[in-house]
Amino acid sequence: KLPTMKMLLSLIALLSAALLTNAAPPTCYSRVLSLSKEITESFKELQTSKAVDSCVEMLPRLYLDIHNYCVLAKLRDFVAYPRCERVLEVSELKEKVRSLYTIMISYCRRDLVFLTDDCSALENPVLPPIEPS
Repeated sequence: KLPTMKMLLSLIALLSAALLTNAAPPTCYSRVLSLSKEITESFKELQTSKAVDSCVEMLPRLYLDIHNYCVLAKLRDFVAYPRCERVLEVSELKEKVRSLYTIMISYCRRDLVFLTDDCSALENPVLPPIEPS
């Protein structure tokens, strides 16, 4: 029974370590990265939603690359866009965008590294090719 007990204790220790690793608080970078992905997905859903107002078609394009310095201006422009304030989904998206901007310029200012300042890359992104299934 003793070897079984040691193995069981080892397994419990291993699982506990795995849980602690996953429970680590997010870094600034990981938070910015996950929020930018969430915003991008919300924007795509908003564009494809059938129940959206016609103003959604006029919203500034929202492709986010947090490694591009121009993303800060892109975020400001999106929040400042004067139309669509009646559309709840747009207001919610603008709130997420405002949060991302605040996190990037305040809390994570020293943690982020911008690799480029190519503003046209945010307007006409070169997306990776889709792998055939």
